[in-house]
Amino acid sequence: MTQASTNYDDWELDLDDLCSAEDFLQYFDIEYDPSIVQVNRLHILQRFHNYLNDVGDMPPAESERYTVYAALLLKAYSDFVDSDARTEKVFKVFQMLEPVEIMVPLSDLLPGVSPSAA
Repeated sequence: MTQASTNYDDWELDLDDLCSAEDFLQYFDIEYDPSIVQVNRLHILQRFHNYLNDVGDMPPAESERYTVYAALLLKAYSDFVDSDARTEKVFKVFQMLEPVEIMVPLSDLLPGVSPSAA
């Protein structure tokens, strides 16, 4: 399903029928590299969703809203063209802090054992 560039009637209803990142990119007529989308499809859609949430007030005109959606989807896709999911940290699992190494002396774990016996 591709949006006709001059017909903006009910385009937002069409979004309900889109299931994948590829569907969205095709609908908004955005050229993409399938290998990038294959690896990052969920990240692209989540970033697109985040960008949409960051928009204050959407323009009232259908054509202007369509343009905002298309621009934000292109921006979300572009984030992953020269980067990767780990760097972009879209999902919480990637936002977690790096593991911290903690040393616990064996004598703390085994009372009565001297460090030289261990």
